[in-house]
Amino acid sequence: MAELTIGLLGQPNSGKSTLFNQLTGSRQHVGNWPGKTVEQKEGRFSLDGKDYTIVDLPGSYGLSANSEEELITREYITSGNAGVVYLIADASQLERSLFMLADYAGMRTPVVLLLNMMDIAVRQGKSIDCGRLSKTLGIPVVPITASDRKCYTELYSILKGEHIAQGLEEASIQKLYVNEIGEPFTRLLELLPESGIGAYSPTWLAAKLLEGDKPVHELVRGTVDADTMGEAEAVVASVKDGSLVTGGCKFQWIDALLKDTVQRKSDGKPKLSRFDRIATSKVWGKPLAVLVILFGLIFSMMIAMPLMLLFAQIPAVLTPLIAGGLSAAGAPVWLVSLIGDAVLGAISFTLLMVSFVVGVSLVFGFVEEVGYMARISYAFDNTMAKLGLQGKAVMPFLVSLGCNIGGVSGTRVIDSWPQRVLAIAVSWVVPCASTWAVVGLMSTLFFGSNAVWVVLSLFLVAFLHMLITAKVFGSKLITDENRTGLIMELPPYHKPRIRNLLRFVWNRLWDVFGRALKIILIVSILFWALSYTPDGDITGSVIYRVGTAIEPVTMWFGLRWQLFMAWLASAMGKEGSLGVLSSLFNISDTGYFGAIITQKINAVNETALTGVLAQSITAPEALAFIFAFFFNVPCLMTIAATKQETHSWKWTLSITAYYLVAALLISTVVYHIAGLIL
Repeated sequence: MAELTIGLLGQPNSGKSTLFNQLTGSRQHVGNWPGKTVEQKEGRFSLDGKDYTIVDLPGSYGLSANSEEELITREYITSGNAGVVYLIADASQLERSLFMLADYAGMRTPVVLLLNMMDIAVRQGKSIDCGRLSKTLGIPVVPITASDRKCYTELYSILKGEHIAQGLEEASIQKLYVNEIGEPFTRLLELLPESGIGAYSPTWLAAKLLEGDKPVHELVRGTVDADTMGEAEAVVASVKDGSLVTGGCKFQWIDALLKDTVQRKSDGKPKLSRFDRIATSKVWGKPLAVLVILFGLIFSMMIAMPLMLLFAQIPAVLTPLIAGGLSAAGAPVWLVSLIGDAVLGAISFTLLMVSFVVGVSLVFGFVEEVGYMARISYAFDNTMAKLGLQGKAVMPFLVSLGCNIGGVSGTRVIDSWPQRVLAIAVSWVVPCASTWAVVGLMSTLFFGSNAVWVVLSLFLVAFLHMLITAKVFGSKLITDENRTGLIMELPPYHKPRIRNLLRFVWNRLWDVFGRALKIILIVSILFWALSYTPDGDITGSVIYRVGTAIEPVTMWFGLRWQLFMAWLASAMGKEGSLGVLSSLFNISDTGYFGAIITQKINAVNETALTGVLAQSITAPEALAFIFAFFFNVPCLMTIAATKQETHSWKWTLSITAYYLVAALLISTVVYHIAGLIL
């Protein structure tokens, strides 16, 4: 049978993603909109032998052209690619969530209104007459609870029956425009083509002209003659605060719509609970949010640690078996090393990193499911605004204290793509837990009781680094139009659906693992090739020859060749740096690449290492290494996660290059200043 394509439209926190995941399961594809940086999610499902494609449109609060997301959404709706649009609204907050529907009036693409979170609306004492609402709007209105597939019966019957209206009734909202705006609106309707333009009606076009919508202005200019356009511009100029006036009309339309279709058992606005008064308090909201996230990190590690211990055994268990089998089959030594060290090591390394992503996704997915994540964003909005970010960015920053991978993955909660990229770029400054083992050893060894001043100076430079990074990337990403604070509704608390949460974590796991493994495999094989020698002697490797050759240059950064190579290795994983130093200073026989991969399995002989380091490098060199290491790229998996969340190699490589250069610049300054003082 013919396939139907559905466009899924809705505001953030309306349950759009939950419905998308429930319908499509694992049959999802994530990419970019053609020629755009905004994420495109597309999925498939079947019902009674018919196939359906569902496109998850970017979440937004309206259909203006205030952001790339909104423009993409409305262009897709009117492109004809979707046979119908499913507009999902929060039934517990219809006064606000129906604004998208009011903004839709006049777009001729068929639409179905889905009232989600009906269970919460019922608990609030609301009774919604969906039949009457459907008759008034002229479109199907379907009550659902997106997290419960048992409530999908009416949704499925609409799909199978294809009882789709030809468009949302717009006469009532047009009447409001005429009553409130008067002759200017009537005149605009006369100047515009009677049949509208494409999928836009004259009413919708007139309202957008009054709102100062530039793409609509250009669309009309390209359709009517110059004299007509000139008169239309004069009419628009005669109306003061057009956006406020049309917005007021839309809310009047919503109020009139709900007056006869929604009944409440209790009067007045819902009161905040005692917990919510604390969660949204200017004084206590931030401490509570920090406490919740810190406990979340602890629980994330408790979940991830058993998986990490299990996956860490892969090389130790499988390498001897595979090496023995390959050797018995007559395979060359280099092939045995390639598969046993590089390939298996990369798989183990990826699984180790993904383990933490699983923990973070499970714990903070639960926090978002119950509705508290929005409160965290609200509490930190003013603070994050100083970096040009929304309040939602605070969660990635705090999670990065445990692991930058989870922090980068956590930026998915940010609706705006430019804000998401900026949050990623700044969050790389935050030191993960693995950073402190190396910083602690080096600072204590060379500076003793003064190590505390080294740590304090790291935090001071990190704070300045964040401000500079926000300025550097913000100037390219955040324009005056999207430099706004947080605009969102606080969703009601609700019981999480564990099955939905586990499905989300499972899909996320395979998505992250598949994308990250490709990158890590390539880099691992490259590092293996540079460090491989048949006898395992590091002095015979390309790494050794290159390192010793460039030492006159790297010393300008304060890094002798061993420290420089350890710094490069820290870009793959901070935990591997001590193992690499042991290998390069001939304390360990694991080799350069082996030291990176096996650091999580084999303990480094720190006593021997500290003795060699104390004799081989100076205090200014140690300090330069500490700063270069601290501000380096977090790890290879973080780079892979950045590519996944930004969907852009351009920005991923730009951020990576920025941090590599910044780390060396900082180490250079520190080394030369320390050389004068120490």
